[in-house]
This record gives sequence, C-alpha cells and structure tokens, in this order.
Amino acid sequence: MGLEIDIVWLTVLMFGSLAILLMAGLPLAFVTGGLACVFLFVFGDAQMLNILPSRIFPLMTDYQLSAIPLFIFMASMLERAGIIEELYDMVYKLLGGLRGGLAVSTIIASTLLAAMCGVIGATEVTMGLIALPAMVQRKYHPTIACGSILAGGTLGILIPPSILAILFAVVAQQSVGELFIGAVVPGLILSSLYIAYVLVVTFFKPEHGPALPPEERVSTAEKLRLLKKMAAPISLVSLVLGIIFAGIATPVEAAGVGTFGAIVVAAIHRRLNWENTRAAAMTTLRVTGMVLWIIFGATLFVGFYVVNGGQDFVNETIIGTGLGPYGILILMMFILVILGMFLDWVGILLLAVPIFVPLMKTLSFDGVFGLPGVPPDELALWFGVVYMVNMQMSFLSPPFGYALFYLKSVAPPEITMAQIYRSSLPFLALQIVGLSVCIIFPDVVLWLPRQVYG
Repeated sequence: MGLEIDIVWLTVLMFGSLAILLMAGLPLAFVTGGLACVFLFVFGDAQMLNILPSRIFPLMTDYQLSAIPLFIFMASMLERAGIIEELYDMVYKLLGGLRGGLAVSTIIASTLLAAMCGVIGATEVTMGLIALPAMVQRKYHPTIACGSILAGGTLGILIPPSILAILFAVVAQQSVGELFIGAVVPGLILSSLYIAYVLVVTFFKPEHGPALPPEERVSTAEKLRLLKKMAAPISLVSLVLGIIFAGIATPVEAAGVGTFGAIVVAAIHRRLNWENTRAAAMTTLRVTGMVLWIIFGATLFVGFYVVNGGQDFVNETIIGTGLGPYGILILMMFILVILGMFLDWVGILLLAVPIFVPLMKTLSFDGVFGLPGVPPDELALWFGVVYMVNMQMSFLSPPFGYALFYLKSVAPPEITMAQIYRSSLPFLALQIVGLSVCIIFPDVVLWLPRQVYG
C-alpha cells in the first residue's frame, strides 16, 4: 500500500514535476513514463499496478494506429520524390503575377501538401528552403513571407490524412473517417482566411508582396505542362481520400494504398532508388517510434492520475467555476493554448483528451445567438475537430511553437527569430477566428460528415 495523498497535492506534484523536467530539456516520452513509475511506486498499490496495463494494452494494440507509419512513409516518399518542390514551382508560376502571389502560392501548396502528407515538419522545412528565399529576394515583407509558410505548414495537422486525427480517434474512441471528413471544411476555411489576409495586405500595401515581373511569368502552355506533371501525386491523394470518404476502405487500408501509390509516384518522377527508400523508411521508424513512446509514457502518466481520481477532480474544478457549456469549452481551449506553448501536440493530446472528452460528453451545446447547436450523438466528432483546429495554434504559439523553430533552422541569416515571432501573430489571430467559426457554427464541422454518412 502506497502513501496516501490528497488529489490536490497529487495534481501539484505530478504536473509540477512534469513542467520542471520538460523545461530541463528531457524527452516527453521518458519524462511522463518515468514520473508515472515513480508516483506508482510511492503512492500506488498492487491494484493500480494491475489496472494500468489494462489501460495501456488496448490502446497500444489498436488497429487504427497502423495507419500512422503508413501515412508517414507515404509523406516521406513523396517528399523524397521532390513533390514538394515541384508543387510549389507549379503553383507559384500559376499565381506569381498576383500581388502577394508567392505567399498565396505557398499557402495553396501547403494546403495541397497537407492532403498528401498529414505531417508538419517536412512542409515547414522544405517551404522554408524553397519559398522563403524566393520571397526575400523579391522584397516581401517578413510578416507575409514567414507568416504564410508558418500558417500554411500547420494545415498538415488538420487537413486529412492527419496523424493527429488518427491519434485522437484512438484515444477518444471516435471514427477516424468521420474526423477526416469533418476536418475538410474547417481546413479549407483556414486556408482561405490566410490567403484573404495576404491579398488584402498586399492590395493596400503593394510593397509588402510585389508581383513577379512580366519577364518571369510563364506562358499558358507551360502552365498546362506543370499541371500535367503534378497529375500523378494529386490523383494519388484524391484516390486515398476518396476511398475513405466513400466508405470503400478504412483509413488503414487507404494508408496502405497511399504507401504503394507513393512508391509508384516516386518511380514516375525517377526518384525511386535505394537511398530514397531507405531514408523514407528511417524517417518513418524515427517518427513512429517517437509517437508510440509518447503514447506509452503519457497513457501511463494520465492513467495513474485518473485512477487516483484526477479526472473527477478536474471535472469538479472546471464545473465549479460556474461557467456554462460554452464558457467551459473556451476555458479548455485556453488551457490547450497554454499547453501548446510548452508541449508538442502528441503530449498535449494524450494528457488533455482523456480528461476533457468525458467532461464534454456531459455538457449540452444548444447553440449561441439563436444558431443551431450540437446534437449529443455528434458532440465527440465536433469537439475532435475543434480540438484539431486549436492544435494548429500550438505550432505557432511563442515561445516554443515547433513551426517557429522549424522555419528558423532553414531561414536566411537576415531573418531573425524576433521577425518570425512577429510574423506568427496575425496568423494566430486568424486561427482564433477559424476556431470561433467552428464553435459558433458547428455545421461547418458537421455538414460534410452528415452528407457522407447520413
């Protein structure tokens, strides 16, 4: 029998220790797992020792997790095939004649890449290497140049096939296919907001995003040739998402199709060789291993906290604020933003979702301003997509937003970290607008799944 401790002090000890060790630079997976073992030894008992593995095993053996390495390999293979560079080249030549055309091209290319990859790091780094020097050379304002790359890259966490959606579905016991479909419209809305912002700013301030000079623009024939060149990867993405949305295949089966298709696309682009295949496989191994270790450690950590009454304590504390359902939701969103300043998205999901989702299911969202609310049977789906929209902000939130450092690692020397920080702020505001739209107008999330599933 372990030592007895009040849940308030246990909360302070567990999450205080977590914060201190993470700020010391230790890996999240081993911090959460190690702390769970320490607290289990000090405050646990034999019954808890039996309960925790029963929580971990079903999660770690969930069939849907198989989609993660498959989609990661698909993304890595397409990256190695040079699709990111060619896609950006195509879009910027099509739109370069517009004011802010290079920034708009970056956002559109990032949106398409999000549908191909489902991961953020590759898009941010590659766009930073390709698009940022081009915009700096043409005297684009740093806010437009850096912000378009930062914001466009974060769409990979939302637009299907999103790795975050797969993990959320596993943890919250929600349909992956429904989450994929529900995220499409919010993702397109956010992409449109980013584009609209760039166009409005460059309309009133042309010097912030000058158009390509006429001599650098391409003919209609060249534009058609570029479109033809991208037919294979775009067809692949359409096929993968189409068979998921049509119910022909599960996300795991579609991921398998996508993996094979990525190999075919690499062969078409004459990039299929041992070096690229090995590099894609090693990337898949590293990322998948990182994700699964975080799942293991965070599940153990949160499991111990929940078994000790942590979930009831959090629920009572939040409800005790006296806020209504929408007030509680806004409080949750604020907590997620704060966590996003210090933790990666996998850790946030595994720490917050097991506690937040059960609480959300007890609330009723009847709508605001006389608008339609959220039916109880669609609440988990709606909250899942709202959560994913919020998670985009974690990548842009100073001081430790991952996208900020991805971009800085490849940015030209004249682009300072302060400029990157400042460039993220307008797009963070746009993400708040997109999040508000999804909360106030839940049909933005729910309309497309209803059309597909009835």
